[in-house]
Amino acid sequence: MKEIAAKYKYRILSVCSVITVLFIWEMATDILHLISPMMLPSPANVLDTFVYKLTGGVNPDGATLLQHIAASMKIALGGYVVGVLIGVPLGIAMAWSRKFEMFAKPLFDVIRPIPALAWIPLMILWLGIGYWSKVGIIFFAAFISATINSYAGIKRTSQVHLWVARTFGASNRQMLFKVAIPTALPMIFTGLRLALGSSWVALVAAELLAATRGLGYMIQVARMLGRPDVIIVGMITIGVIGYLLSFILEKLQNKFVKGGK
Repeated sequence: MKEIAAKYKYRILSVCSVITVLFIWEMATDILHLISPMMLPSPANVLDTFVYKLTGGVNPDGATLLQHIAASMKIALGGYVVGVLIGVPLGIAMAWSRKFEMFAKPLFDVIRPIPALAWIPLMILWLGIGYWSKVGIIFFAAFISATINSYAGIKRTSQVHLWVARTFGASNRQMLFKVAIPTALPMIFTGLRLALGSSWVALVAAELLAATRGLGYMIQVARMLGRPDVIIVGMITIGVIGYLLSFILEKLQNKFVKGGK
């Protein structure tokens, strides 16, 4: 009962924080006129723009909000999935095999500090300015977080647990899949969520590469045309979608990780 009460209390506080921000925003714009609409449009103006873009409005960027969302999801999820599919096994392999770690980790440590945006010129040279160059940028953003957390999760496996498994005759493969990976799942899922956040951060930059649709493209066009209402709609949409995707990963973690709720 106390847990349910605490849960609802948290939700009420969250709602109150959003209402407070909206109230201050409305007071500063439409009521007190402390900020010019060209600098910061009111919440009502942003809502009108959101409804317009959602219900078929194509100006000023040539596409509706749903079309931009679809284009961005295709790019972001494409790079994210590839980054995770490569990063998670790589992190596990480096942490589990000492020889492979000595071979691969020095190269990874060189690549790790390089920002995903620094790969833009090479992506253009290697993959052109189409879909795959954008996916390549998102890939590097997701790949690093997925690899680091998978590596750290396996390294944190208790040696006592491995010793017990070995005592009962478990093979090296069984210890990996029955002991190490289940133990590392919380860290791996944390890496998946961090990789998702990194993917969305890199999305706007990725869509600068000759894009014609996407939330990043919509924001850039709005910036050039002086439409802060469209910019804020794009920013809020990116934030909401990122939150929903992170929420889905959290639910999957609770389902598959032992001790999850």
